[in-house]
Amino acid sequence: MFSHVMIGTNDLDRAKGFYDAVLGTLGIGPGFVDRHRVFYMTPTGVFAVSLPIDGQPATHANGGTIGFACASPEQADAWHAAGVANGGTSIEDPPGPREGPTGKLYLAYLRDPDGNKICGLHRM
Repeated sequence: MFSHVMIGTNDLDRAKGFYDAVLGTLGIGPGFVDRHRVFYMTPTGVFAVSLPIDGQPATHANGGTIGFACASPEQADAWHAAGVANGGTSIEDPPGPREGPTGKLYLAYLRDPDGNKICGLHRM
């Protein structure tokens, strides 16, 4: 459904360090910088972080969440730990299983250093 997801940052080097570590736990190689953006390419899509093109400060989406697929609860835990170790903030409940209308999920939530809400999700 999606070709790519792009979020804003106010510090490209900090964002690259954070996402290199977090996405590395999912088997995604380091991002590459193209002018004012960092790209993470996968066979199923692209995740990117960008300095705003309009020159205004980047802000996070209130109510928005970007979810990253994890292969196991252990991978979700590693994803979460890498995020906290690299400047992210753990939010909501601690990583763990949740029951919902779509079945049992293992969820881990973070805010990245720019305040974007991200989630490591494993469908159990």
